[in-house]
Amino acid sequence: MTGGQDRTRLGYFLGPHGVKGGVKVYVLGDQEQFRALKRVFVEGRGWLRVARLEMLAPGVALHLAGVTSREAAEELRGLNVFAADDELPEPEEGVYYYHELRGLTLHGASGEVLGEVVDVEDGGHQDLLVVRHESGESFVPLQAPYVLVNLNDRRRPASLALSVDAPAGLLEADAPEAGGDDA
Repeated sequence: MTGGQDRTRLGYFLGPHGVKGGVKVYVLGDQEQFRALKRVFVEGRGWLRVARLEMLAPGVALHLAGVTSREAAEELRGLNVFAADDELPEPEEGVYYYHELRGLTLHGASGEVLGEVVDVEDGGHQDLLVVRHESGESFVPLQAPYVLVNLNDRRRPASLALSVDAPAGLLEADAPEAGGDDA
């Protein structure tokens, strides 16, 4: 959070795109979330105006105000890119931004509180909820039909619940390593 405004990480800069300051972005989630943005927050640089956007396969290339050379774009390599939560486009039904899931309570199939979602990570093939619970933290795959998203009146996430079909042991402490003391 900077300046009292909530932000969501959209990805990170991979490196230059062309010779006039374009920079490629590794996108977390759907690249369409960049399409309507007029500005982005660049880690360590602050808010920069988006002058132009190129949709790539995969990812995007951003042309940012003040970044006009390949060398300037190279300086952004590895930095995280964020958007203000209230400037992100409305996602389609059944799609949720990571920031909408952080802070939600995770319930068991019978309604008991299991923990709180403290983060969401892009696991490549599926998103992973980072759930803090009494035994520590665990990764829980955000995968139907195992995790159900309970919606509020505005059709946005209000809480999460594990279904009765969820694999057992998702929130257990890590098992001891193989080859440990069994004697």
